[in-house]
Amino acid sequence: MTKPTIPSGTRDFSPEEVYKRQYIFNTIRSVFEKYGYQPIETPTMENLSTLEGKYGEEGDRLLYRILDSGDFLRAFKRNTNLVLL
Repeated sequence: MTKPTIPSGTRDFSPEEVYKRQYIFNTIRSVFEKYGYQPIETPTMENLSTLEGKYGEEGDRLLYRILDSGDFLRAFKRNTNLVLL
């Protein structure tokens, strides 16, 4: 039997870690909102052409590419970026 694994560049968080992370994110969110920042949500998945080549060779290695009929169409970034407007 094969042991389940998670993809490279990802991880699981225990319930205790999730609680701590939520507390930190909620604190940050409340400070940002206090100063007039508004939340936005951006897609996790982008067109490959949007991401590829923008951050150099190392950045291209940090993309998860999705195949559709043999062609790469979409990509996921390994990291999560904080976007401020």
